[in-house]
Amino acid sequence: MTSAATVDAHRHDPVGAHESGPVIVGQGITKRWKSTAVLTDADLAVGPGITGLLGPNGSGKTTLIGMILGLHRPDAGSLRVLGIDPTVAGHEVRARVGYSPEHHRLPPDTRVSDFVTHIAQVHGLPRRAAINRASDALWHVGLGEERFRPLGTMSTGQRQRAKLAQAIVHDPALVLLDEPTDGLDPLQRDDMLDLIRRMGRDFGMHVLLSSHLLEEVERVCDGVVILRDGKVAVSGKIDTVRGKGTGVIVELVDGWDAVTASLRAGGFVVDRDGLKLLVQARAGAGDPDEIFDAVRDAVASSRSAIRMLKARQTTLEDVFLSEEQPVGT
Repeated sequence: MTSAATVDAHRHDPVGAHESGPVIVGQGITKRWKSTAVLTDADLAVGPGITGLLGPNGSGKTTLIGMILGLHRPDAGSLRVLGIDPTVAGHEVRARVGYSPEHHRLPPDTRVSDFVTHIAQVHGLPRRAAINRASDALWHVGLGEERFRPLGTMSTGQRQRAKLAQAIVHDPALVLLDEPTDGLDPLQRDDMLDLIRRMGRDFGMHVLLSSHLLEEVERVCDGVVILRDGKVAVSGKIDTVRGKGTGVIVELVDGWDAVTASLRAGGFVVDRDGLKLLVQARAGAGDPDEIFDAVRDAVASSRSAIRMLKARQTTLEDVFLSEEQPVGT
């Protein structure tokens, strides 16, 4: 029988969950599947809090998660997870890490409480403690009243919550979530993102969220890692990665052509998107106040009317689609 000391060993230090140092560090990571290079000499640093892992299909997100769990060995380079090398101590990493896979292949005839209890026991908790922790985890994710239902009778949203419950049942320091909103409708997605936000804020867990939806990463994450062509194209705090936006967005009631012509004559670059105009200095920079003044004068001279006027903010989509992406820190 597993002792109480063993159970305590699997609970992360609550102080450690708020350390300022990196949670995951990779240097020169290379991974090939036969002749196909998935990652090539990739460097990354995942800080504390909630970090989004972004990249197009085939960019190596799932492979990286497998290496973090110690399930795949890098062909070259080094990786540290919570200060541990998963290639030589994968069991230690998995004891402190929770994982929610992308797939929904769960045992259909098993009650969700039994499933989560089993995962807790796999992580070393004795049965009584595992049952109690499974119940707590299921209430945390909103499945407390559904805990005796078979997994096969649950909706996609409920199965996603069940996967989240089993990922946090052993109180990990780090949780890896692979596409946790896949198959969810907008309301379910909002609920799931709220749960993920609570994991970082209330439970003190670090989270690595793998997703292809930039908007949801922007909503809940503190940092981001973007993979592109087998490299880490961007890594760092989201606010740092985005930087300061350039230009001004103006939404007009009418007179778009006249305002555009006036601004272009003054040397500004103007792009139209529906009812909105994006106005930038020709070099892509410039004093925002100067652009605001130019827009005001152009609108006044054309006798148009402004519905909305604001400084443009760079989004993760802008960063993701940029051809020249600097690697952050």
